[in-house]
Order: sequence, then C-alpha cells, then structure tokens
Amino acid sequence: MTILPITLCAAAAAAAINIWLSIRIGMIRTSRKISIGDGGDPDLVCRMRAQANFVENTPIVLVLVAAIELARTGNPFLLGAAGLYMLGRIGHGVGMDGGPLGFLRGVGTLITMLTQLGLGVWAVSIALDM
Repeated sequence: MTILPITLCAAAAAAAINIWLSIRIGMIRTSRKISIGDGGDPDLVCRMRAQANFVENTPIVLVLVAAIELARTGNPFLLGAAGLYMLGRIGHGVGMDGGPLGFLRGVGTLITMLTQLGLGVWAVSIALDM
C-alpha cells in the first residue's frame, strides 16, 4: 500500500513544473548569453521570479497536502486542490511572460492564494475536529 499517494503525485508534478520553469530560464540565458545573474534583462527577471515564486509557495502547499492526507486519507477533493494549485502555477509561469496570455499571471496568483487559504482552513478544521 502506498502511503500519501496524493502527496507523492503533487510532489512529482511540482518537480516537473520546477524543471519546466528552469528550462524556460535557461532558454533566455542561452539566447542572450547571460551566464550569472539577470544581466538587467527584464524577460529573464520575469522568468526567474516565476520560478522563485513557485519555490516560495509550493513547500507550504505540499506540507498542507501531506498533513491533510494523513488525517483524511483518500479524499478526492484533496487531489483536486493539489491539481488546481499546479495548474495555477503553470498559468502564473506563462503569464509572467506578458503578452496576450499575461492575464494568466493574475489567474495563477489568485488560484495559488485561494488554494493555500482553502488548504489552511481545511487543516485547521481537521485539527479542531479532533
């Protein structure tokens, strides 16, 4: 029996998204010959911030998912929340490039905040129920 399958899937998705965000940074670094730092390039700064923002938010989401899964094993809503969070982070990453899909930055940010809030409230409600 696998322990914490939702958390495992969420962590795997997070790893894939982090790699994707890193590759997007590397593409700009390579094309603009910027090895270290941001070189003052606004596109590189945006992509670096997209990854940094991902790294800033994802650990707390994974901790909340794991804690809730331990307390409420097999809840399909938890899988949905984790999946929604990951989609929001992809949207945020794409949106940080601006252009016609720039609106996805705000959508991704909103999804991130609402998911964290929802998971936090859920975790507290479980703790108070015990």
